[in-house]
Amino acid sequence: MNEAQAAQNLTGALTGLDGVVCAAILAVLLVIAYVTGRREKDTDEYFLGGRRVPAVVACLSFVATEVSAVTIIAVPAAGFRENWQYLQFFIGSAAARLLVAILFIPVFYRYRCTTIYEFLKHRFGGTTQYAGSVFFFITRLLASGVRLYAACLGVSVILGWSLGASLALFTAVSIAYIAFGGIKAVVWTGAYETAVFYAAGFVVGGYLLWQIQGPLSEAWQTAADAGRLSLFNYGVAEPVPGESWWGTINRFLADPKTLWAATLNAFFVGLCVFGTDQEMMQRLLTVKTRRSSQRAILGTILAALPLVATYLALGTLLFVFYHQHPDLSLPDNSDKILSHFVVHILPTGLKGLVLAAIVLASIDSPLSSLSSSFVTDIYRPLIRRSASEKHYLWVSRAGVVAFGILLAGLAYLCRNLEGILWVAFEILAVTGGSTLGVFLLGLLTKRRCNRGNVVAMTVSAVAMAILLFLGEGKDYIAALGWDWLTALSSQVTIGWSWLIVIGTVVTFVLGYLLGRPPSADEQGQGEGQGGEATAPEGVGR
Repeated sequence: MNEAQAAQNLTGALTGLDGVVCAAILAVLLVIAYVTGRREKDTDEYFLGGRRVPAVVACLSFVATEVSAVTIIAVPAAGFRENWQYLQFFIGSAAARLLVAILFIPVFYRYRCTTIYEFLKHRFGGTTQYAGSVFFFITRLLASGVRLYAACLGVSVILGWSLGASLALFTAVSIAYIAFGGIKAVVWTGAYETAVFYAAGFVVGGYLLWQIQGPLSEAWQTAADAGRLSLFNYGVAEPVPGESWWGTINRFLADPKTLWAATLNAFFVGLCVFGTDQEMMQRLLTVKTRRSSQRAILGTILAALPLVATYLALGTLLFVFYHQHPDLSLPDNSDKILSHFVVHILPTGLKGLVLAAIVLASIDSPLSSLSSSFVTDIYRPLIRRSASEKHYLWVSRAGVVAFGILLAGLAYLCRNLEGILWVAFEILAVTGGSTLGVFLLGLLTKRRCNRGNVVAMTVSAVAMAILLFLGEGKDYIAALGWDWLTALSSQVTIGWSWLIVIGTVVTFVLGYLLGRPPSADEQGQGEGQGGEATAPEGVGR
């Protein structure tokens, strides 16, 4: 690409063709949502799709929700700014999917759960169910706010809109089709979104390969020399003379991106997100049988890994491209690198495809899962117990609207963040262990505990928040000028990727200690409720 072409592209904006391409892709989305989401008569249809969704559709929808805007925007930025070490997390993630298929999914089908927090009610009692749902609201709203911000950041750069305008548009679209069609619209459009994500990644990657000068081996070497191809971080460092054993351990734990930390973190995060998060599990509960649901989550391993690798490769190729063209401008925030490239370099028509992918990533929101958890776990048992299905369906749609507005507000508050790929993980590191710990307590033991679980979950979340602050807030701590806090921060430095592991253990152990063994009657009731023979035909198998 010569300087004249670069200058022309730098002043270029979206054309009518880009608008047509983007509009056509979005129109297909709305048609799918309308066709699949008609005739919702009750909350079973609205939240579970009547359990008639094909497993392959649930699998692809799961992938769309898993990758979302963070993959489209933040993963290329990580590949551009850092390396391929993000892919280490997929090792633990794949192992977590296997355990979720074996351990979690059978009990959710056994109890015919509309939301997975109903399992906590069956296993422990209503108080634990309410606590699990509240923790889900906190975690999902904060993490999804970051994800929505990532998507709207990309769109605002491409279109030249303000962040507020982008948020308003996508919030309105999300509310409109999710409130209308419920989970069936979400699942079927999610499968479509995954196909668009793949198409956009392949198209941008192909164009970058065409534009990069010289043979691919030279580009590969350029990236390798800059450390952009580093995949495994073993955390092995030269010993520091005079360092204590605690200092050595502390230094090892301080890096959240070592292979060991990443794998263990991703395993626990995977258990938490795939097994104890209503947004992800809701998609797997829309298929008819337990076995179909298990096949769906195992299929996501094969569907998600190539997609994540594709967008990491885009970051590497973007690094090589801009290294070869130092005269080209770079964005003020590295998280904008893909959007910046799309606006200034990518040809007309292809811009519309990438824009559509980013828009779809922002639209795939957690509104259905938030509404389902609110109605099933909070509203129906605590606020209005004996209303009609028509009333609950109306409240469900109103919940989509309310959560959509709240989510947009949280996304706007994220506008000064950078490095957004890791922010969502840090949020989950604080609260995820609390939820996962109590689920594992219910699945792996027969311990009876209800209010004690709430204590365990709260203590764990507060402790992890303190550890995260001590580890990541050193600049702020130093600015406070409190010597004792500065000294404590220097002695306790734990990378955020360890926190969900520690939080899970803390919750599990505290819940176990605060609980009691089941009585003979309780054990007999539990076996009667949980036995495979009590599962309805087709649902539990």
